[in-house]
Amino acid sequence: MSTDKVEKSSTDNLVTLCESPSAIHELAHYKTLEPDELRQRIAAVREQLGDSLLILGHHYQQDEVIEHSDLRGDSYKLSQMAAESESCKTIVFCGVHFMAETADILANHPDKVRQREGRRVDVVLPDMAAGCSMADMAAIAQVEAAWEDMSEVIDTEKVIPVTYINSAASLKAFCGRHGGIVCTSSNAKAVIQWAFERGQRVFFFPDQHLGRNTALEMGIEESEMPVWDPYALELGGNTEAVIGKSRVILWKGHCSVHQMFRPEHVEGFRQQHPGIKILVHPECPRSVNDLADVSGSTGKIIDTVQNSPAGTKWAIGTELHLVNRLKAEHPEQEIHFLSPVVCMCATMYRIDLPHLCWTLENLRDGVIVNQIKVEEETSKWSLIALERMLAVH
Repeated sequence: MSTDKVEKSSTDNLVTLCESPSAIHELAHYKTLEPDELRQRIAAVREQLGDSLLILGHHYQQDEVIEHSDLRGDSYKLSQMAAESESCKTIVFCGVHFMAETADILANHPDKVRQREGRRVDVVLPDMAAGCSMADMAAIAQVEAAWEDMSEVIDTEKVIPVTYINSAASLKAFCGRHGGIVCTSSNAKAVIQWAFERGQRVFFFPDQHLGRNTALEMGIEESEMPVWDPYALELGGNTEAVIGKSRVILWKGHCSVHQMFRPEHVEGFRQQHPGIKILVHPECPRSVNDLADVSGSTGKIIDTVQNSPAGTKWAIGTELHLVNRLKAEHPEQEIHFLSPVVCMCATMYRIDLPHLCWTLENLRDGVIVNQIKVEEETSKWSLIALERMLAVH
């Protein structure tokens, strides 16, 4: 049995150009500039580069960054939209590393590169420290070790691995190689159903809550969903009997933002604000998800608010910047952040105006800093897993 649980960085399969000495402009200088000057300089570069530049802003970004984005959305939607651009030469992804990886994979699909006569689209992440704690909870070495351990007690030929889009490219490639697939929070149910049509069990990572909440909705009992702890020495902390009767094996991972919401937060809002509705992301724990009036992806959360009548009251359990933006955009409704504790996506928050301006001015002057480029073999297998997801209806 394999007990080598060495954790590797989720950027192991990347070739990256970081904050290197080749940068013409030093980052430290930009941190001394006032926001108004940074905005003006960013706008000037955007005008100069025109359609050859595409800035993507994830919903969880700060407003000061979002205002400079050409496209706004969730990670996969942004990558899809960017990949369709015919004039774009450089994507600057204001998000986190796994999002930039996906953008590189989709924008540089072999068919699209051929259409551009061999030209690749460069993908840049303004701050290489903008990672994802959830994605980092499942390193490829750990997942491969778990797969090997499972094979000693169950037939892994009949296990379909499913990775959440919020994962490193190396994990997407693992799924591609092993007959598996990628899912988003909006299509997780359809993807898991697809997996059951092809195998007896599902191995779901890295977010246990999305996997559990989705499987429960499909009628699978929690007793059939053991959690695999990559730091436990024996079968992820489970017995052979537990793994043997499993239907969905969940990875012990979570989103640090959505993990913080609690049942008492829901109860408190309902007591203090009669008639309020609870709207949460399925990355929240089951104890919260089960109490919600509506549970859904970031896109569903936005659509739900946009399509609700004036006077509707919401307590929303997702990232703070998005909740505050919805509150500002819908003054006709009463919108609250579900937790009394301020919590934001700290890694996403690392993308700021100094990093964006530094990235863009170096790009304007011919230097690409913080390039994200997924290794060819990893990209090939990741794309297979992503294309399987696109085929699911």
